[in-house]
Amino acid sequence: MKVRTSLFAATVLAAFALCAAGFAQSKRPMTVEDLWAVKRVGPPSLSPDNRWVAYALTTYSMDENRGTSDIWMVPFNGGKPRRLTTHPANDYSPSWNPGNPSQLAFISDRAGKPQIFTLSLEGGEAEQLTHVPTGVGSFVWAPDGQTLAFTTRVYADKSPEETARIDSVKEGSKVKARIITGLMFRHWNRWWDGKRSHVFILKLATGRLWDATPGDYDTPPIALGGARDVVFSPDGSELFFVRNTDPVVAISTNNDVFSVKVRPVAQPERLTTSKANDNSPCLSPDGRFLTYLAMSRPGFEADQLDLILVDRKTGLRRNLTADFDRDVDEYVWGPKSRKIYFTAGDQGRTKIYALDVRKGTIDLLVSDHSSSGLQITKDGKWLVFRQQSMQQPYEIFRVRTDGSRLQQLTHVNAALLSKLDLPAPEDFWFHSYDGTPVHGFLLKPPGFDPSRKYPMIFLIHGGPQGMWSDVFHFRWNSELFAAPGYVVAEINFRGSKGYGQKFCDAVSKNWGDGPYQDLMVGLDSLLARYPFIDKNRVAAAGASYGGFMINWIAGHTDRFKALVCHDGVFDQRMMYYTTEELWFPEWEFNGPPFENPTLYEKWSPSNFVGNFRTPTLVIHGEKDFRVPVTQGLAMFTALQRKGVPSRLLYFPDEDHFVQKPQNSRLWWHTVLDWIGTWVNKP
Repeated sequence: MKVRTSLFAATVLAAFALCAAGFAQSKRPMTVEDLWAVKRVGPPSLSPDNRWVAYALTTYSMDENRGTSDIWMVPFNGGKPRRLTTHPANDYSPSWNPGNPSQLAFISDRAGKPQIFTLSLEGGEAEQLTHVPTGVGSFVWAPDGQTLAFTTRVYADKSPEETARIDSVKEGSKVKARIITGLMFRHWNRWWDGKRSHVFILKLATGRLWDATPGDYDTPPIALGGARDVVFSPDGSELFFVRNTDPVVAISTNNDVFSVKVRPVAQPERLTTSKANDNSPCLSPDGRFLTYLAMSRPGFEADQLDLILVDRKTGLRRNLTADFDRDVDEYVWGPKSRKIYFTAGDQGRTKIYALDVRKGTIDLLVSDHSSSGLQITKDGKWLVFRQQSMQQPYEIFRVRTDGSRLQQLTHVNAALLSKLDLPAPEDFWFHSYDGTPVHGFLLKPPGFDPSRKYPMIFLIHGGPQGMWSDVFHFRWNSELFAAPGYVVAEINFRGSKGYGQKFCDAVSKNWGDGPYQDLMVGLDSLLARYPFIDKNRVAAAGASYGGFMINWIAGHTDRFKALVCHDGVFDQRMMYYTTEELWFPEWEFNGPPFENPTLYEKWSPSNFVGNFRTPTLVIHGEKDFRVPVTQGLAMFTALQRKGVPSRLLYFPDEDHFVQKPQNSRLWWHTVLDWIGTWVNKP
């Protein structure tokens, strides 16, 4: 499908570059403290009268080692932001009452358990709307503003009150043992407690409350869901949701779309029957069409997400993006039910597109940087969204639905960013070993002098079906890696998203071959193309799959001065038996290892310990259940036993990510100290 580009030509990146040129002399490199001083803007919520855009703003305290969120809003036409909440508790997830433009709802933990509160723009204090003893996870308004749907975790056949009583008894017991009878018994960083996420419907006028999604299933699903998996129909008579009803969710990607009438004791109806992943249901404003996102291959979590349209009158089902060859991330309907606006990752950016439902054409509206959180005005003339880049954290923007008049509405971090020297990323391409074009980003250090030689940090992304993007990453921040005087290189090797499904598929069953060769050929290309890179002072670092690749590199090449492995896979066989989402390795390695051990054996870095020579820093978190901590401990043990210079940074209170400010500070200081020590050794 051919994508047409709008006339919008002026880019925010150009504005950043001009600003940087004017103030380069007074700017300084970024520090870890700067990273945590950045205020984080949440997704926008557009008021029904198109006057205001609300958002949560999170600020962090390094001393207190935590963050706090408050609700703000900014005029839709631009202007001075207005702070709406000042409570020391966390206030987040703002959502306007569609029937009352002066009433804003949000979630707050000021009452202990998270609850829904409302705030009137006409004045007064926030009022608590729900008193759910198990707390509220998320919520959506019905179109009339008189009904709410919210999620909470309950035991499958119990009410929130009964669930809270059972939990109270458990918490008071001195026995903390668990009796586990099946998979999955833990996920990401949390042990399964026997409860399920359910959607409850609340009628505000009467206070009547009921469970709309009963059963021993999670709604929304525990994984592979979309940006919005619980939505009302335009007339408020139906609720659409996503769940996985397979008996063993640990080996299944079979999310399906359901609907249920908004009345007590109504029975849900399954609307999709594919064994692959379906999510993100939405009805067109006229109620005629159901749309949702769908994959085609069961068991493959990184298959292409297509936008499917179902005519509810005729039952005709149509794939609107079959020829687009990119994942549809988020989408919103235009008010006349003729167009759909969506975001999609493409070559290191997340772009905004417009799809004409009748013609099937797709127009590119916003091509720069990375956008998310789409909202559309009732007249269909404007889109509101968040946008970020390597040089700027998320801010709220708006753009006309023809791609013109892009406008930044918030400037939350402008004062801090004006002090920092944040170089602009450069795109580069090279042809890999088999002629395949491969893309990457290059970041020069602050105060760059082309006559000098600089050491380089070679970053490797996770996934493996991920993508280095033009984003302000709060864990693997490219600008902060560059700040001490490094060139930073990021290659989107085969397997990466944003380059077509065939390119993405090329990593599966092939973990240590094609991607590894892409990285090595890419490194050769960089060294040949950029004379300012010191080829004798190159370090490599990666996390998750990137951590696996660091371990693989350790056994296959000596060309790096130092390596950093964060939460990386060391032994694929034991990784299978200790991770939680088993559908992933079973797809990547052709089934479980007890049926087909070949690829688990082939792509295990543990088989190449005899070749380990490069100084390596290993980092792992105790609460990482995706790549369990034993993988990191094993890698460190192998390095030590081989006599390779190595260090282990162990976090007892972190999971797959390092998210606490003081832990993050230690992480950055340790990583940069390790790299600096070894790249500068003769």
